Amino acid sequence: AKRKTDFSAAWGEARALIWRYRHRLALGMVLMLINRVAGLVLPATSKFLIDHVLVPVNATGFWANLLPTDRHEQLWYLAGAAVVATLIQAITSFSLTRVLGVAAQRAITEIRREVMEHAVRLPIRAFDATQTGQMVSRVMIDAEGIRNLVGTGLVQITGGLVTAIIVLGILFALNWQLTAVTLAVLLLFAGGMALAFVRLRPMFRERGKINAEVTGRLTETLGGIRVVKSYVAERREELAFTRGAHRLFRNVATTMTAVSAVGAFSSLVVGAIGALMIVVGGGRVLAGDMTIGDYFMYVLFTGMMAVPLIQLASIGTQVTEAFAGLDRIRELKQMATEDQLDADRAEIPTIKGDVRFDDVWFEYNEGVPVLKGITFAAPAGSTTALVGSSGSGKSTLMSLVMAFNRPTAGAVLIDGQDLATLQLRSYRKHLGIVLQDNFLFDGTVADNIRFSRPDATMADVVRASRIAHCDEFVEGFAEKYDTIVGERGVRLSGGQRQRIAIARAILAEPAILLLDEATSSLDSESEALIQDGLDKLRQDRTTFVIAHRLSTIMSADQILVIEDGRIVEQGTHAELLARQGRYRQLYEKQYRLERNRFVNPGEELPPEEPALPRQVGADATRS
Repeated sequence: AKRKTDFSAAWGEARALIWRYRHRLALGMVLMLINRVAGLVLPATSKFLIDHVLVPVNATGFWANLLPTDRHEQLWYLAGAAVVATLIQAITSFSLTRVLGVAAQRAITEIRREVMEHAVRLPIRAFDATQTGQMVSRVMIDAEGIRNLVGTGLVQITGGLVTAIIVLGILFALNWQLTAVTLAVLLLFAGGMALAFVRLRPMFRERGKINAEVTGRLTETLGGIRVVKSYVAERREELAFTRGAHRLFRNVATTMTAVSAVGAFSSLVVGAIGALMIVVGGGRVLAGDMTIGDYFMYVLFTGMMAVPLIQLASIGTQVTEAFAGLDRIRELKQMATEDQLDADRAEIPTIKGDVRFDDVWFEYNEGVPVLKGITFAAPAGSTTALVGSSGSGKSTLMSLVMAFNRPTAGAVLIDGQDLATLQLRSYRKHLGIVLQDNFLFDGTVADNIRFSRPDATMADVVRASRIAHCDEFVEGFAEKYDTIVGERGVRLSGGQRQRIAIARAILAEPAILLLDEATSSLDSESEALIQDGLDKLRQDRTTFVIAHRLSTIMSADQILVIEDGRIVEQGTHAELLARQGRYRQLYEKQYRLERNRFVNPGEELPPEEPALPRQVGADATRS
C-alpha cells in the first residue's frame, strides 16, 4: 500500500538543514536586506527629481532641507545617490552568490554523501526491492533541490517579504486609500499562490518518482546491452523507455501548464494594479492630493512591492520541489541500515570458522519456504560442498552464511555464537567470496585485486595473482597490473575476470571462504590451473563450495545434497556413492555427459564401462 506522505516530517528535515547552515543564511539575509534597502533609493529619487528639479514646487519642511537650493547641484546629489545605491546593490548581489551559492553546493554535496553512505549500508533486501536507477536518483537528483532552501531561494523569499512590508508602509504614508485597494488585490494573489503550491507539490513529487523509474530502466538496458543485442531486443527496450519518457513528458507538461497558469494569474494581478494606478492615482493628482513626483514614486514603489511577490510564484515552486526531494530522501533515510540494526550486537574481532546450522528455515515470500529445517556442522578448516538441482536452495544457504539474509526460524552459529547477535561489519571482514558472476570495478587490475584489502602492497597483489594464475595473462598486457579492466571488467574474458576474483579472495586471507561456481567461466585447462590455487586457498579455512562439476568437489570433507530446500544426503564423496542415492544419480549422469562429449556424431558407443572406476579409498577418490 502506498504510504501517506508525512509533510510535517519533511518540514522537520528542512528546519534541520536550515539550522545546519544558519550562519551563512544569516549573513546572506543581512546582505539581502542591504541590497533591498539600497534598491529603494532609485525610485525614491524620482519624487525629488520631478518635484524639486524638473517641475519645482514650493516644498517645505523635511523634504525641502534634503537638497541644496541650486537645481543643477540637486541633479548631482540625486545622481550620486543613485550611483552609490547601485554600487551597493552590485556588491551585495555578488556577495550573495558567493555566500549562498557556495553554501548551497556544500549542502548538496553533504546530502549526497549522507544519502550514499546510508544507502550502501542498507540490507541486501533493500537493493533486491529497489531499482538501481531509483537509488541513483535519490542520491544525485533529489539532492539538487536543496539549493533552494540553503541557497538564494529561501533568502529571496524572505527578502521579498521584508521589502514588501517596508514598501507597504511607505505606500500607506503616501496614499492609504489606494494602498488598501492594492493590498486587497495582492492578498487575492497570495491566496492563489498558496493554492498553486498545494497543487504543484504532488506533481513534482510524482515527477521525481517517474524520473527514478525511467533512469532505473535505462541503467538496466545500458548495463545489459550485450543481452539486449543478443536477443535483438533493442526495439522492446526503446518502447519501454519511450513509455516511461512519455509519462515523464505528461507530468512535465502538466506542471508547466500549472506554472504557466500561475504566471498568467500574476500578469492579471499586475494589470489590475496598473489600472488602479491610472484611475485612482491619476484622480488624486487631478484633485491636487498628490504631486506628480508623489504619483511617480508611488507607481515605482508599488512595482517594488508587487514584483517580489510575483517572483514568489517561481521561487515558491522551486522550494516546493526541494521539499518533495527532501521527502523522498527522508523515506530512504528512514530505512534501517545494517549498522543501526547492529548497534546492540557484539563485535567478533577474530573467528576460528566453525559454522553450524541449527534447524534453519528461510523464506523470501511469506508462506513459501526455500530452506526447510537445515541442520549441519562445518568444523573450522573443513570444506563443505553443496550440490543439487537448480533452485534447490544452495545459493540461499550461502547467502545466510554471508549474512545477506536472516533465517526465518532456527539459527546460524559462528564459533558457537548466533550470527544474529554479531555485528555484520566485523563478521564480514573474515569472509572471502568468489561468485559465479563476479563484479569488477572500472579500474586497474591491481585495484580490483586490492579491493578486498586496500592496504596490501604490490608484492602482496602479485603473490595472490600468481596463486590464482592471473599473472599468466596480466604479464601479457602492455600496462600489466595498471591495465584498465573497464566497467564490470568488460575488457577481460569471463575466465580472466574469474581469476581476478579468486586473487581478490586470496588477498583477503579470510577465515571463511565461499565459492559459488568459482570455476564456471573457465575451460578445462584453466580449471586445472585454478584448482591448484583454490586448493591452496582452502587450506586451514572453512570453505563452502557450490559446483555443478562434481569432479571439483570430490576432495571435500563433506558434501550436502540439497533438494527442495532440504538436505537429502550428507557425507563424503565415497560414502555418498556407496549409498546409491541422489548423489550417485547426479554423478553418473554427469559422467555419461562428459563421456558422450568425446564421441563423434553417428559413431556407435562402445560397451559402457563401469561408471565409477574408483569408488573406494580416500587417496583414489582425491586423485
